[in-house]
Amino acid sequence: MTIQEVYDLAVEMGMKADPRGTASVKKYLEKNKKRYEDLPEKRKKYFDKESFTNPYSDTRTFTSDTSKQVKKLMAGIDANATEALLVDRLNQKGENIDLLIGHHPEGYAFASLHEVMDLQIEVSAEAGIPIHLADALLRERMQDVERGIHPINHNQTIDTARLLGVPFMTLHTVWDNMGDHFMKEYLKNKEFDTVGDIMDALLEIPEYQEAKRGKAGPIVVAGTRNSKAGKVALFFTGGTNPSKEWYMELAKAGVGTVIDMHIREDALKELRKLHVSVINAGHMSSDSIGANIFLDELEKKGIKIIPCSGLIRVKRS
Repeated sequence: MTIQEVYDLAVEMGMKADPRGTASVKKYLEKNKKRYEDLPEKRKKYFDKESFTNPYSDTRTFTSDTSKQVKKLMAGIDANATEALLVDRLNQKGENIDLLIGHHPEGYAFASLHEVMDLQIEVSAEAGIPIHLADALLRERMQDVERGIHPINHNQTIDTARLLGVPFMTLHTVWDNMGDHFMKEYLKNKEFDTVGDIMDALLEIPEYQEAKRGKAGPIVVAGTRNSKAGKVALFFTGGTNPSKEWYMELAKAGVGTVIDMHIREDALKELRKLHVSVINAGHMSSDSIGANIFLDELEKKGIKIIPCSGLIRVKRS
């Protein structure tokens, strides 16, 4: 496979796993094209035309030659300048690594992280939050995230990889979509009386078992193992966490237990007041689930995988 084919496969699999459904994703892409067409000519040159075919602004490839063949790659949850240097050093020792893949976005994929958060609007409506309210709360949170990220040095990793000649891409929401879909399919036919029952089910998954051994497995951060589970809602995709007000509306919608990779402390305090149980499933382990689904597909195509930087590699096929 070429770098471009690896990237295209990631976007394709991410779209298939998108919790909004294929029809909504296609409508989103059409809206992006319409937004571009409606712009004045002088502003069109700044528009990200890749959004015509890829709905995830935090998933991008950062190399000018995407025709390069990939026989071996390194993949990690956080791939930054350190990992780019590591690839270069290992290649000096004869490893012949063709591509570095990180999960968490870098460069302009990081600068535009807020843009993927609108994915959460329809997901919120499915969980019971009125869609107009979900839209208002998430738009406000998107602005907060944009302002918070804006002054950061987005390109440090990109510059390091470029200077070293290391082809690099970040696959964020596409991997999160795959993990989100996997987990919802895994949980949907199970019945849970207590939060402890959910914890036991999570610890049947190899990524969480390994994280548990490393003291970073699933933990109950609101409620107890004996708390009644009630309606269970899982949120593993959509850029980053929404606001505490959003979580409060989730509680009003009747959700009794939230399963998240991680949660903001201000939101956690409010959910405790509302007697909503919260499970922090674990960040690196949860991210690894979606990563592994994708990396399995690459291995089927003959690509060798070197896991690094927090990736708990589990092969399912």
